[in-house]
Amino acid sequence: MRLGIAGPVGTGKSSLIMMICRELAHDIAIGVVTNDIYTDEDARMIRAAGVLDPARVLAVETGACPHTAIRDDITANAMACERLEAQHGPLDVILVESGGDNLTATFSPALVDVQIFLIDVAGGGDVARKGGPGIERADLLVVNKTDLGPHVGVDVPMMYADALAARQGGPVIALSRNDFRAVAELRGWVLDQHAAYIQGRLEPADPGPMAAHRHGPGEPEHAHAGGRHGHTH
Repeated sequence: MRLGIAGPVGTGKSSLIMMICRELAHDIAIGVVTNDIYTDEDARMIRAAGVLDPARVLAVETGACPHTAIRDDITANAMACERLEAQHGPLDVILVESGGDNLTATFSPALVDVQIFLIDVAGGGDVARKGGPGIERADLLVVNKTDLGPHVGVDVPMMYADALAARQGGPVIALSRNDFRAVAELRGWVLDQHAAYIQGRLEPADPGPMAAHRHGPGEPEHAHAGGRHGHTH
């Protein structure tokens, strides 16, 4: 199963990956692919954390907008995933980290089977309320760094409520690395997704930007999200 992790710069994507590896590496076989423009710093940080065999962490240097490499031309990332599987497989989960991008960055369902979108409390309490493709339609939204709420003047319960409203009840985890219950919730969610994947019940959806289309003169516009991926695993 390929699990994409996206979100703006500084929201804690690499830290989330290290948390998932720390919590699950003894139970399932994990690989990691990181993305950045001209550096492999995130990959080196994850290797240095000692949460995973360093050889299972590969870096993709996109040379251009990281969003492009996870959505428009996924070749480099797909090849990195295939290289991990060939050299270290069989793997259960490959975590694909987007390079830090804006609130519109989402993965192509041709690259990943399921995706997490991160926002963080330090980015502002209104971020969830403003919405966006990843916030509204990723498989899971993580509101990260909840322990910082009192220090940055953010009402965390309100931000969480806004996130639930934006997602119309879709799954949201309010996360802090010091909140053991939230960490356990994240761990359980990943394992549930993997179970659905191996049972053939996981059908990747495209949370990308919705486009309005007018079907004919006088007909109302309808917003269409990207369709579901048609492959069965």
